[in-house]
Amino acid sequence: MVIAQRVAASARAREALPSPIRKLTPLAEAAKARGIKVYHLNIGQPDITTPDALMAGIREFRSDLLPYAPSQGLPETVAAWQEYYAQLGVEFERDQLVVTTGGSEALLFAMMAVADPGDEIITFEPSYANYFGFARMTSVQIVPVTLDAGSGYHLPDASDIESRITGRTRALLFTTPGNPTGTVFSYAELEVLGDLARRHGLFLISDETYREIVFEGDRTMSMMKVAAARDRTIVVDSVSKRFSATGARIGCLASHHPGVMEGVLRFAQARLASPTVEQRGLVPLLRNSATYTDPLAAEYRRRRDVVYGELLTIPGVQVSKPEGAFYLFAVLPIDDGERFASWLLSDFQLDGETLMIAPGDGFYCSPGLGKQEVRFAYVLQERDLTRAMTILREALRVYPGSKREDVS
Repeated sequence: MVIAQRVAASARAREALPSPIRKLTPLAEAAKARGIKVYHLNIGQPDITTPDALMAGIREFRSDLLPYAPSQGLPETVAAWQEYYAQLGVEFERDQLVVTTGGSEALLFAMMAVADPGDEIITFEPSYANYFGFARMTSVQIVPVTLDAGSGYHLPDASDIESRITGRTRALLFTTPGNPTGTVFSYAELEVLGDLARRHGLFLISDETYREIVFEGDRTMSMMKVAAARDRTIVVDSVSKRFSATGARIGCLASHHPGVMEGVLRFAQARLASPTVEQRGLVPLLRNSATYTDPLAAEYRRRRDVVYGELLTIPGVQVSKPEGAFYLFAVLPIDDGERFASWLLSDFQLDGETLMIAPGDGFYCSPGLGKQEVRFAYVLQERDLTRAMTILREALRVYPGSKREDVS
C-alpha cells in the first residue's frame, strides 16, 4: 500500500511575516458586527478623492482588446515619469526607468537587483514593515540601525551606521518622508548616506513615495539630487499616496546604473506587464503633479496639526512633530502596543465607537523594541481625527495595562 506523505510549505512561506497593519482586521470586523463604529487610523488608505483626471482616463478607455503593456511600461507612461522627474530637476533617459506594479514591486526589484541570497541591506528602524517581508521573500538579510524617538527619528552619527557595514552589505535602504515616523531627512543627512555608500561601495535604495507630502520645506527632494551619489542611487516611487490612488498599483523604479536597469527590465519581462488602463489614466497627473499634490500636502498638514496637538495634551504620551507623509509614531503610557490595539477592538468602546491603530513593534526588526509605540495614520477628516483622539484619551485612562501614574 502506498502511503501519501504530507508535503510541507517552504521555509520562505512558513517564515513570511504577518502585516502589523492588517493582522488585527478580524477584530475590527468583529467589532463592526457588534455595531461599534471603528475609526481606522491603522492603515495608510487616504480618504481624499482620487483626481477626476485619473478616473476619467480609466472610464474613457475604449478598445475591443485589453492588451499587455510593454514590460518597461507604456511609452507614454515612461515619458510622463520622465517629465515628472524633470520638473523636480532630475533627468532620466528612457532606459533608466521601468514602470512597476506599485512601489512594492519596485522595492522587490531593487532588492533583487543589488543583493543575492544571504547578502545584507541596512535600513533604519522603525521602518516600513513590508521591507522585512520583502527581505524574507528575496532571502536578503535586513540589518537594522535603530533611530531615536528623542531626535524625531532622524539619522544617528555616521559612525553608528558605518559600524553595521560588513563584507556582505550591498545597500542602504531608507524612506523619506518616512513611514511610520513622518520624518523628513535633510539634504545634510542624505549627503551622509551618499558618502557612506561611496566609501564602502554600496547602493542606495531611496523610497520616495511620499515625496510631495512635506509640511515645511522642499517638496522636490530626491536622493538623485545628491550629485556624488547619483551613480549608485535607485529611486523607488509610486502614485498611490501623492494622487490618492492606492488601488491603481502603478509605481516606478529609476536608476542611472546600467547593470541595475538591465536586471530590473529582465525582472519586469518575467512578470510580463503592469496594468495597462491605469498607466494610461495616470499620464496627465504625472505631467502636472503639483496641481494635485500641493492641496494634498496642505490637507495633511491640517490633519497632522489636529492629531499632534491632541496627543500633546494627553498625559504620558511622548511624540515628535511629523515633518511629512501622513503618519505619526508615538510612545504611549501602556504595557504593550499590540495588546492595547487588540483591547481597543475587543473590549473597549466609547458611546459605541472605538479606533484601530498599528502596534509599533511590527515596524522594528530588532526583537523587543517598539512595545510602547504605535503608529497613527491621519487619513480621516479633521472632525473624525478629533473624535478619535477623544476616544484614545478615555481608552488610556481605563486600559488595564496603562501606566496609571502617567494618565491619571
